[in-house]
Amino acid sequence: MGSRPVSDDGVYLADQVQIAAKILVVGHFAVGKTTFIGTMSEIPPLRTEERMTQAGAHVDDLMGTRGKTTTTVAMDFGRLTLSDRLVLYLFGTPGQERFVQVWEDMTRGALGALILVDPERLKESFPVIDLVEQYGLPYAISVNHFDGTPARPDDELREALDLLPETPIVTCDARDEKSSANALMSLVRYLQERTR
Repeated sequence: MGSRPVSDDGVYLADQVQIAAKILVVGHFAVGKTTFIGTMSEIPPLRTEERMTQAGAHVDDLMGTRGKTTTTVAMDFGRLTLSDRLVLYLFGTPGQERFVQVWEDMTRGALGALILVDPERLKESFPVIDLVEQYGLPYAISVNHFDGTPARPDDELREALDLLPETPIVTCDARDEKSSANALMSLVRYLQERTR
């Protein structure tokens, strides 16, 4: 029987291996994905934002987007170490329908998705939820509470989004580290429960 490799300090090397988990942060156009990843990432996030132009005005509906001037055209990327053994790699997808082809590559190897939702634009979340389900990814819903929007009860949101009873739903502010971390942890806990 072979011996397990041991480091100089007597710790089994296999016990030091970190587990990397790929998590998608998805949602419709202008829901706060770039902000969320920027808030949660322990490294300077990779962003592929471009300035919006008049040429895209007929394609991207800016109603209710509160002064948005840039948009993600490929992806956002960030990293978050949860423990000595677990590191999350956060991949943010573009929200516009014309970038859907990017999703197929991004879903490969992903353990799950955190779907950001604007409570004032719930209808825009349906195609996103459909895509996540199409790719078979388990997901949690994070309602990004924007300034001045009234809070809505979880059961009302659950019914409006037609969610299964076990699908986690949590409210966050993508600009706030604590509430964003809580949203992310709701997904991580859900993924852990599914593997037991």
